[in-house]
Parts: sequence; structure tokens; C-alpha cells
Amino acid sequence: MPAASSGPPTPAPGGAAAAAPDLAELLRRSARGDEHAFARLYDATSRRIYGLVLRIVRDPAMSEEVSQEVYLDVWRTSARFDATKGSALSWLMTIAHRAAVDRVRSSEASRRRDDAHAASTHDVAFDGTAEAAHISLESQRVRKALETLTEAQRSAVELAYLGGYTHTEVARLLDLPLGTAKTRIRDGLIRLRDTLGVPA
Repeated sequence: MPAASSGPPTPAPGGAAAAAPDLAELLRRSARGDEHAFARLYDATSRRIYGLVLRIVRDPAMSEEVSQEVYLDVWRTSARFDATKGSALSWLMTIAHRAAVDRVRSSEASRRRDDAHAASTHDVAFDGTAEAAHISLESQRVRKALETLTEAQRSAVELAYLGGYTHTEVARLLDLPLGTAKTRIRDGLIRLRDTLGVPA
């Protein structure tokens, strides 16, 4: 097996684990470089971690990648776990949730960059120049209007209308009650409408 400093061990799939293992103790032992304890921790929690990541990322292959990144992070940072602040499973799920949301945001940002690049390199016909200029000006107005929103409103509106997520998905991604997510989207849209001078 590799030394602890070289990265986490690769637990054997389907490995036997004791019933209801003490996850907090396994984390403490992992922090001391105990590869066997880390393998038991993986066996005991990997299904739940993958399930959470898959619900957010929605792509099985990408979810597997994110889950592996989560366990790499756990192996590196297990010494930071503090049992007085919550359960070991909650700590692991928090790391997984953050990693999954970060991956979704990164993928969306990459897709938007690709779309923008494709649009910028596409030949524009002469008679379409005026229309392209108009669209560009409108985009600038919308971007400036988005800057007038609160951070909470902007995140919700961008996910819903730029990211294409449903209200339920926005609530899950931002870890909010559905009603709160809907309120932020509604309030953000009202503010955008007023800023842009669009009739109600």
C-alpha cells in the first residue's frame, strides 16, 4: 500500500465492514494515517456519498469523479473533523454537497464560456450586424441589472434562468427550502423588471 502522505488508499469494493462502525473513530484513525480505518470508512459511507452527489450532479460518470475527489479531500483533511460540532456522517455529507455544487457551477461556467466563444468566432453576416449589436447592448443591460440584485437573489435567478434549473433544483443546489428559493427568484425577477423598465 502507498504511504499515507501519497494519497488515500483505494478501498476494495464490497469489502466487509463491521455493523454500524463508529465513523468518528474511523475518521480519527484515518487522520493518523490508518489506511484500514479509511477503507472501512469508505465502505460504510460511499453509497450515501455517491447518492447525494448523483442527485446534484445528475451525471453518473461525473458523480463518480466527484465522489473520489470527496474521499481524497476526506483523507487529507480528516484531522479537521470535530465531533463537538456535528456527526461524522454530517461532516462527510457537507464535504460531498459542497464538492457537487462546485462541480455543477464549474460545468455551467465552462458551458457558458464555450457558448460565448462559439458565438464570438461565428461569422456574422453584414445585414445581421445591427441585430448582433442590439443583442449585445441588451446583454450588457441585463448584466448590469443583475448586479443590482442581492447575492442571494442573483444566485437563484442565474441558476433558474441562465442555468436552466427548476425551482426545486435551485432549492436543492442552494440548500434552501423550496418556498425560500421561489421567493428569491420572484423578488429578483421583480427587481430586474423594475431596473430594466419592463412593464408589469
